Amino acid sequence: MAAYFTPEFTTFFKDLSKNNNSVWFNENKARYEKDVKIPFTALVQDIISKSQKLDPSIQIEPKEAITRLNRDIRFSKDKSLYKMHVSAIISPKGKKEKEYPGMYIELSPERIAIYGGAYQLEKEALYKVRNTIAKNLDEFKKILANKTFVNLFGELQGDKNKVLPPEFKALLDQQPLIANKNFYYMAELSPKELTSPTLLDIMMAHFKAGKPVSDFLAKAMQ
Repeated sequence: MAAYFTPEFTTFFKDLSKNNNSVWFNENKARYEKDVKIPFTALVQDIISKSQKLDPSIQIEPKEAITRLNRDIRFSKDKSLYKMHVSAIISPKGKKEKEYPGMYIELSPERIAIYGGAYQLEKEALYKVRNTIAKNLDEFKKILANKTFVNLFGELQGDKNKVLPPEFKALLDQQPLIANKNFYYMAELSPKELTSPTLLDIMMAHFKAGKPVSDFLAKAMQ
């Protein structure tokens, strides 16, 4: 299988970093389309298609997964107009509901990042996840101890709340992760993999390894 990206992907973003303005971008939009947008859309489509075989509920189009290249600068001191990476959220909800567990991928000249789990949890969803963990301590521990998951992602991460409801505080010794206010795992790969013909296989290996964790979290939130 041919690689999705050429070295021009990296060249475009390196040039954009020196010319992060709409004039330069519009003058180089054809480069962006050819070297970044079109191949990234193809990669996301193939990930979605393969993911559907494992999770038929993922019925989204690439446009529902791929996030905007434009930065939200309304409340930022950094007024650079464009991000230095492309990204997408592959889940049944896509980018529309970032709270929902799924796989987030980010490609840049510096790295390939693959995230999974649930990050932006609202209060009600967080309570549901903690409650499900509390009632299924052994199952949760077993999922996180899976060798493939550990080899690719290491461990489940997340910021923690200092204050917990009493029913969860009592379980801290058994499962410290119950204090988390978000639950995510991540892997960082060399940017050399961008031009590898096995990039899709690498993405899908990570998707499969993280799926039991995301499934546990998704079921808890329902």
